[in-house]
Amino acid sequence: MRIVHLIGTLAERDGGPSRVCVDMARAVAARGHEVSIHSTDIGMTPEALEGGNTVVIDGVDIHYHPAWPGGFWRFSPALWRAMDAAVATADIVHMHSLYLFHNWAGWRACRRHGTPFLLRPHGSMDPYIWRRHRGRKTAIEWLFMNRVLRDAAALHFTTSQECLLARPYTQGAPGVVVPNGVRLDEFGAAAPDGRFRALFGGDDAIRLVLFLGRLNFKKGLDLLAPAFAALAARDPRARLLIAGPDDGMEQPTRAQLAGLGLLDKVRFTGLLRGEETRAALADADLFVLPSYSENFGNAVVESMASGTPVLISDQVNIWRDVSAAGAGRVVPCDVGRLADAMTEMLADPAELAAAGHAGREVAERYGWQKVAEKLERVYIDLASGLGPMGAAVEATAKP
Repeated sequence: MRIVHLIGTLAERDGGPSRVCVDMARAVAARGHEVSIHSTDIGMTPEALEGGNTVVIDGVDIHYHPAWPGGFWRFSPALWRAMDAAVATADIVHMHSLYLFHNWAGWRACRRHGTPFLLRPHGSMDPYIWRRHRGRKTAIEWLFMNRVLRDAAALHFTTSQECLLARPYTQGAPGVVVPNGVRLDEFGAAAPDGRFRALFGGDDAIRLVLFLGRLNFKKGLDLLAPAFAALAARDPRARLLIAGPDDGMEQPTRAQLAGLGLLDKVRFTGLLRGEETRAALADADLFVLPSYSENFGNAVVESMASGTPVLISDQVNIWRDVSAAGAGRVVPCDVGRLADAMTEMLADPAELAAAGHAGREVAERYGWQKVAEKLERVYIDLASGLGPMGAAVEATAKP
């Protein structure tokens, strides 16, 4: 099959969506399909573009199209022009995100050539996110987005919970559920090397809590700061490592922590890559993600694959997997409940060890090889005009 992915940016600063798009394409290409990605050059580093505007990674052709200066709406006439030839020969197009220029350009090309497309909202249809900037979104929905939704062969959700939450906003488009994957060969149990604990003086007695992800409004950092304050008051060994690119929340979080008198017990690392991420997970005693909205939670699965116990909110849509397996704890988006759970888990080494072991077993379900098989089935069904078929059964499952 010829499969075309269409996404507004592959910049590392955009976190999970960009990384998952590339990993997804690589995993399906490994199954013998011809896969390409069309994106813009927004946010790309000079190193990433050293090979020019087209690079090949593990059999996937990645095309970076110049965007207009400033990156407004991720507008790219070059991407628009490229869509006609790319879509004309494709069996299926996989579009990522909503409300952006590439949705309009890809939709127009798919209509022109009669090519089916799978549309992935990336959490945009969670009510918490859907309500934000509603006026602006309503205008775009009226201009074209509702028609894109109605014409989609299917919407791609990563959990049944995401599918159920999105149901009021889908314009009747069918849903398929295929989770994100994790590179199990990269994430696994590893001995801590101490580099991140060294940021706090290298004291072996400290209890290190790790936040790993974009510093974004939805990630619950405003809950984590006061919850950590309560933890630190109970356990002077507690330390907090906040790792990830700034997406508007670093300064507010620093100010909140400073007001609580905690900056000496907290470190910000910025974006971590590859081996650095694995080292941070190995050094951490506990991974925490108190998000208000999370359609999947890539970092949660990576933590579990590393054997690091997790503490997440019940708005992270894989929370049922975590809870059922005993891979960690799940709490509401509540400062007191979050603080109590951190305190209790860090005080119980046996619980941490058991959760870490259980997490590795859960992560095995999300290896890219298994995920690629499910995606392949969806692509074949949609390209043949049969509809979502078996994948739709998962989408209607109750949470």
